[in-house]
Amino acid sequence: METVPPLEQAVVQPLSKRLKHATREQHESVDRSIMALRPFDDLEGYARFLRVQQGFQQRCLPIYRHPRLADWISDLTLRCRYAAVVRDCQDLGVDAEQWQKADGAAPLREALPHLLGWLYVNEGSNLGAAFLFKRAAELGLSASHGARHLAPSDEGRGLHWRNFTQQLDAIPLPEADIAQVIGGAKEAFACVEALARPLVR
Repeated sequence: METVPPLEQAVVQPLSKRLKHATREQHESVDRSIMALRPFDDLEGYARFLRVQQGFQQRCLPIYRHPRLADWISDLTLRCRYAAVVRDCQDLGVDAEQWQKADGAAPLREALPHLLGWLYVNEGSNLGAAFLFKRAAELGLSASHGARHLAPSDEGRGLHWRNFTQQLDAIPLPEADIAQVIGGAKEAFACVEALARPLVR
């Protein structure tokens, strides 16, 4: 009797690739929500965009201060953009304090996998900010005035992102935790949409 050879073990994608695939629709929806603010029509539109950015970065601030997450992501605290976006708001006289409350935004949970999902979304937004940074420059904004939080890091966007995903993908997580990471990422995208929705003109 002929024996059937065992099936080859399925190749498991890195967590960063799984997150990208699992959140593609949410990512595209957020892109549409941001552009609906007409952020680069004029400085008034950019101010709307800044309020969303400040609200989201403020919400993510505890993630960048989390000691357990810092054990996994070595340069975690250096990646935080909250101070930069606050200075951008100050540059343009944008009062973002009123946007501390995110209507309809999901609360941050304390579970580490959930926080990793939020972190993935925020770090990914930094990678995708190259286009936004160029558009902001058309309004006279720069890495030293009004668009600090969109500026690339000293090492460049590509390397900055690769360093993050390498650390993310190296975290040993069971499948149940990975589901929580994906859930956290989807909630982070939903938070951005909730922040943008009241500002659409």
